Amino acid sequence: MENNKSNLLVGPDDKIGLGEAGFLGLQHVLAMDIYVPPIVLAGMMAMGLGDQMGLLQSTFLAAGIGTILQTFFFMKMPVSQGPSFVPLGAAAGVVLASGGLKGNGMGTLIGALLIGSIILIILGATGVFQKIINKLVPAMVGGTIITCVGLSLIPTALNSNIFNAPGNIDKNIILASITALTLVISVGISLKFPKVRRFFRTSSIILALGVGTLVSSMMGMFDWKTVADAAWFGLPQRTIFHWGINFSPSAIITFIIIYAVITTETTGTWFAMGAVTNHKITDKQWNHGIIGEGLSCLVAALLGTTPVTGYSTNAGVISITGVASKRVFLFAGIWFSILGFFSKLSAFLAAIPAPVIGGVFAIITVTIMLNGLNVIRGLETTDRDLYIIGLPIVLTLALVLLPANVTKNAPQILQYLLGSPIAVAAIAAIILNLVMPKSRKTSKVETVA
Repeated sequence: MENNKSNLLVGPDDKIGLGEAGFLGLQHVLAMDIYVPPIVLAGMMAMGLGDQMGLLQSTFLAAGIGTILQTFFFMKMPVSQGPSFVPLGAAAGVVLASGGLKGNGMGTLIGALLIGSIILIILGATGVFQKIINKLVPAMVGGTIITCVGLSLIPTALNSNIFNAPGNIDKNIILASITALTLVISVGISLKFPKVRRFFRTSSIILALGVGTLVSSMMGMFDWKTVADAAWFGLPQRTIFHWGINFSPSAIITFIIIYAVITTETTGTWFAMGAVTNHKITDKQWNHGIIGEGLSCLVAALLGTTPVTGYSTNAGVISITGVASKRVFLFAGIWFSILGFFSKLSAFLAAIPAPVIGGVFAIITVTIMLNGLNVIRGLETTDRDLYIIGLPIVLTLALVLLPANVTKNAPQILQYLLGSPIAVAAIAAIILNLVMPKSRKTSKVETVA
């Protein structure tokens, strides 16, 4: 099964046993902190415990259904879906401005989400999306976007999950370091000892998370009470049938803009997946992928949660484990769906301390960035390309470091963009590629892989 071209242990279409696929699918789920966006949103809207758990269950179920749809029916690549951070501020704003949870707030949000998702489906069904990609996103721009995806996530991994996470910062750093070190040791063992390479590489993330969780429990940082208090099973209660549906022109326009930003981010994620699996995405896949994206978001809206899109950690997890089997991603979708009903397990995952996730997440984000640089390194470049590559990277860092009060004081439409460094970097790379004059060829861009 060794794939020398892409350094994969298991390619997308390689067959692996059901038991191993189930185990590796769970590992992928554990490496994705998809419970964080709904918990953040619940806090922004002052949700009670019942509403919060309902939102969490709906998000897991939507991610599971979306992952299965994309991997096996639409994109047909190993892609898992998860909630984006981009819509959270706008979602809370729409809800609170429309009467809150006790009024038509959630119904208004659901109405706007439904319209936006239908527009995505139309873009794919008519073939418009593929034409946009072919015209605006050549390999140089795609590689730049991948690089910026990884770069933009590094501060989130470090700040949100470690430095600014709840608890004592010294303990957070120690816990994250132990988790990250376990991951590095596992990968190192796989490189040093060929006989156990497959086990330690494919299981490196779940081993790291397991050790991190065990140590966090010993340090008194794991909240067992939350897990004990959670019910074992429960149907998602906070769906469209609970909240209703309401259409507001201003909310719809707001989320059409949000969907444009999310789609730009997803494009970067797909490029990253193509780079990791050594696969060139076809015109048909672009169109089918955006249909699947629209359907995933449609399912999420009906279930009463925010859009689930191609999750940016996909490429990083594959780079570390070497496993890109679509069967593994099928099981990841099944695990997500199970979490939508298995409340106790959902509570357990949500209780894993943020530094444990951060220790793994930080390494994953670096691998995504390096995959983007690898794409760029393989291209002949000109003087103009140095700016097409460099300026989006500068913008990414600028927005990551931008003080929060600057964003809050900006007009609403700018807040959406300022909150998404990936989207701004992608737009900048596309515009620069269109307007920068052609120039003579120089040497290849030198990068470190």
